Amino acid sequence: MEHKLWIDGKWADTKGGSKMEIINPATGEAFATVIDASKADVDRAVQAAKTAFYDGRWSRLTPAARSLALLKLADILEKNTAELAKVESLNTGKPYEFVSVGADFPFMIDNVRFFAAAARDTHGSHAGEFAAGFTSMFRREPVGVIGQIAPWNYPLMMAIWKLGPALAAGCTVVLKPAPGTPLTSLMLGELLKEAGIPDGVVNIISGGNESGQALVEHPDVRMVSLTGSTGTGKKVMKTAADTLKRVHLELGGKAPILVFEDADIDMVVEKVVLGSTFNTGQDCTAATRVYAQAGQFKKMKEALTEAMRAVKVGDPFESGITVGPMISAAQRDRVQGFVARAKEAGASILTGGGIPSGMDKGFYFEPTVICDVDQKAEIIQSEVFGPVVTVQPFDADDQAVMYGNDVPYGLAASLFTRDIGRAMRVAAQLEFGTVWINDHIPLTSETPHGGFKQSGFGKDLSAEAVGDYQITKHVMISHA
Repeated sequence: MEHKLWIDGKWADTKGGSKMEIINPATGEAFATVIDASKADVDRAVQAAKTAFYDGRWSRLTPAARSLALLKLADILEKNTAELAKVESLNTGKPYEFVSVGADFPFMIDNVRFFAAAARDTHGSHAGEFAAGFTSMFRREPVGVIGQIAPWNYPLMMAIWKLGPALAAGCTVVLKPAPGTPLTSLMLGELLKEAGIPDGVVNIISGGNESGQALVEHPDVRMVSLTGSTGTGKKVMKTAADTLKRVHLELGGKAPILVFEDADIDMVVEKVVLGSTFNTGQDCTAATRVYAQAGQFKKMKEALTEAMRAVKVGDPFESGITVGPMISAAQRDRVQGFVARAKEAGASILTGGGIPSGMDKGFYFEPTVICDVDQKAEIIQSEVFGPVVTVQPFDADDQAVMYGNDVPYGLAASLFTRDIGRAMRVAAQLEFGTVWINDHIPLTSETPHGGFKQSGFGKDLSAEAVGDYQITKHVMISHA
């Protein structure tokens, strides 16, 4: 399987780039080849997007026309789910059932349909008389050419999360998927064309750090949207400052789960197991830090350990598997390093902590539960990005809130209690972009997703995301 670049509505060879092998995480073997785009390739893609923006082939279409094209794209994605989901599973190690019907594809198709509707939302554009003898109009216009950098943990879903609001707003795009997981994003090019989205409106380039840097630096790119690590976000923000680009960042997370004395422990365990092993824990909203009130701590710890031990890990194409391999040997080794250092510092590994027996081929890692850790320990303060969860006790509500907020991140959190007053008080005090009460990890297309603190800023999903890709223009008309 070999892929070129998608530039100006057609497949394009590289100008000065090289080739990259794509690895199947379940086997550790290469199964595809893509282009590592050069700076010249990035410039070709940006120029195609710039031409498409300024000639109005998309930006000046009626909202109804843009909406119809996005609705058609959703139907095409639905029709091609089986093929796309197979490639996504091969490329990422995600269980096929999880990708095709369980979570990824149903959600991303719904996202496209939501943003098709959002394309016709006139909110934010209005007129009025604010000075004698003048009428003012406020217009919401597309920002321009957008550079979008998607992550490896949800390659096609995150591409859709970015493309949907940008296209609804009337922008044109250069999309760069993560170096190791570009396949389904590249396949998207022909589907966009089939949907009637004009050539040059979406350009898709594969590549590593050089192409990403060139995209962020490019003077004709008006905004960069990144989903990735906090460290990468800081680099993007610094580089974007040289040309005063807008920056939209969805970065790391370290989600706490606060379990109060009146919580239903069986329900909590079910939600935490799903929330911590979903996508092999490679999720910025993953349930990572459980804080259980003192009277519930022992029961929570024991029940969670037993449940995590029972999670089925295996081949992504085997029926009933809920946890596949990690994305790479490097990521598995990184997670194992976190666990090893926690153990050396005195933590107790209640279950997991290593490679599952008989799974030396591929990049598998056991679901892991850790306790006896200090609040300031690395395993608590840093994003691990694997199926690893810590369990700690707390006494009073204010201590739970303090522990929950006491990390650099602020993307997602959850709390479990039957007391609605406590739930509302605690939710108001948690410094996270999403707070779930009596659940963890569900999202919908209508609800905004984005972080506080070092988890970034800007929103994915919801009508707020469309606003991030628009800019307000004031037009003032004299009555004279």
